[in-house]
Amino acid sequence: PNVLFIAIDDQNDWIGCMRGHPMARTPNIDGLAARGTLFLNAHCQAPICNPSRTSLLLGLRPSTTGIYGLAPWFRTVDAFRDRVALPQHFKTHGYNTLCTGKIYHGGAGGPAQRSKEFNVWGPNGGIGKTPKTKLIGPTPMGNNPLMDWGSFPHEDHEKGDYQIASWTIDQLKSAPVDKPFFLATGFFLPHVPCYVTDPWLDHFPDDDSVLPTILENDRSDTPRFSWYLHWYLPEPRLSWVEKNHQWRNLVRSYLASSMFVDAQIGRILHALNESPHAKNTIVVLWGDHGWHLGEKGITGKNTLWERSTRVPLIFAGPGVTAGGVCKEPVELLDIYPTLIDLCHLSPVSDLEGLSLIPQLQNPLNSRARPAITSHNQGNHGIRSRDWRYIRYADGTEELYDMIHDPREWSNLANKAEYAETLALHRRWLPRLDAPLVPNSNSRILTYNPETDEAIWEGKKIRRIDPIPDE
Repeated sequence: PNVLFIAIDDQNDWIGCMRGHPMARTPNIDGLAARGTLFLNAHCQAPICNPSRTSLLLGLRPSTTGIYGLAPWFRTVDAFRDRVALPQHFKTHGYNTLCTGKIYHGGAGGPAQRSKEFNVWGPNGGIGKTPKTKLIGPTPMGNNPLMDWGSFPHEDHEKGDYQIASWTIDQLKSAPVDKPFFLATGFFLPHVPCYVTDPWLDHFPDDDSVLPTILENDRSDTPRFSWYLHWYLPEPRLSWVEKNHQWRNLVRSYLASSMFVDAQIGRILHALNESPHAKNTIVVLWGDHGWHLGEKGITGKNTLWERSTRVPLIFAGPGVTAGGVCKEPVELLDIYPTLIDLCHLSPVSDLEGLSLIPQLQNPLNSRARPAITSHNQGNHGIRSRDWRYIRYADGTEELYDMIHDPREWSNLANKAEYAETLALHRRWLPRLDAPLVPNSNSRILTYNPETDEAIWEGKKIRRIDPIPDE
């Protein structure tokens, strides 16, 4: 069978069928889930683009690769220069491999390297048309130009995501029926800047009913080290977006951006259904990690909580149960071995994910292990069916009852009656906790337990330093 491989950047669980936000409008993704299997408890391996995508494409955990930051790209690391990535494996089995938009983080090397990964490269996509100046004005911690959102006049076809959808549709129309394809399409939105137009924004009420439910002083029972994972970042804190009257604007712009991407996915799925490939194409849709929109006092990613780790994951097509809903914890790492099995390719011996074939056949089939997310060396989140356990590099911990406390408001790690639950989850901490690969940079945190010294982006964090509040 063919593979249509759809990625969405920074898409959290604010998807209609995932019920992450009651106002999320994603009818096309919901429709795909209805004709396939939806994984309601799917989690990324890293809450940041480069290590998450590297993990999925190589089939290895960040704690195995040592790639934790936005750099380096894995092909510049000696150990992975020649490792067979997911699309390459399909290419070696005779598939025509095509790529458009954001599949790898950033570039993918020069033309020679690019041809190793994919036969055909389409447009890069990205932001598309932008306003002359930032819509929300200067933001703290460096006034990063990406930290922007809101409505300004432009046309849908001027957006990178519209253009990559159009290119994908052209490939579906022209692909020969006698040669299988692996077609990868990576959407940029709802990654910031979340630029939309009023017709999209107007689907969401301009009042506080659109805001996520949060708890005042939610971080009062979380370890100080939890702040170190996002110590000084361009994404504004909740305090800043509230003070500058931007919280509602951000939430509406994010929801509208997700709805826009959903519409582009709808265009692609319609073209697939109209093509001769409709009955012989596996569709897999995934998000690389989540995004906070005020929860835990922040915007952005870079945490080990549900809002950063929970992502959409849907399979549909031949070999997949229609209308299946799986609540078992699964990982993006599982996509590589699953696609190998669905397409009857030769196995890759050292993949760290587990095939989802048992769950695609019967979504009630249980899983042998939880989902594991890592953010820099020594910081890990373990998500089982009913619990979330977090251990930071300094040994501090969190534990949440996800059945009774899905918003993770009450940290149970220091309560004696949960000692057994803690022990059960600690045993899943990665035994291999690889140090940073050379040339790692951007959002890098290191910790020396002998000196109790944390270093964020090359600068020491002292225990007495005030937590950046904007």
